[in-house]
Amino acid sequence: QLQASGGGAVQNGGSLRLSCTASGFTFDDFAIAWFRQAPGKEREGVSCISSSDGSTYYADSVKGRFTISRDNAKNTVYLQMDGLKPEDSGIYYCNVGSVWGRGTLVTVSS
Repeated sequence: QLQASGGGAVQNGGSLRLSCTASGFTFDDFAIAWFRQAPGKEREGVSCISSSDGSTYYADSVKGRFTISRDNAKNTVYLQMDGLKPEDSGIYYCNVGSVWGRGTLVTVSS
């Protein structure tokens, strides 16, 4: 099970930190990804962090502004989002394989 939290409403240029807490499986063994879905748009991948060496991936649209990290002791993955833009608005989901957490809403106003 995955639970995302930390969403909210911020102004253009603001910051938020999302958290995704996992339970019911061996967290350390899995890569964790963040996706987002804006109204009327398809779900898109935002970032991912590996299970082994902590290597990361970012979509071009968030590169340099978002930072993904994980704390295996807390079974939690974080997504630090800085320099937020209105186009970053949407519901953010964390994902492991076929398991999707309940999303958290991010709203960025201009």
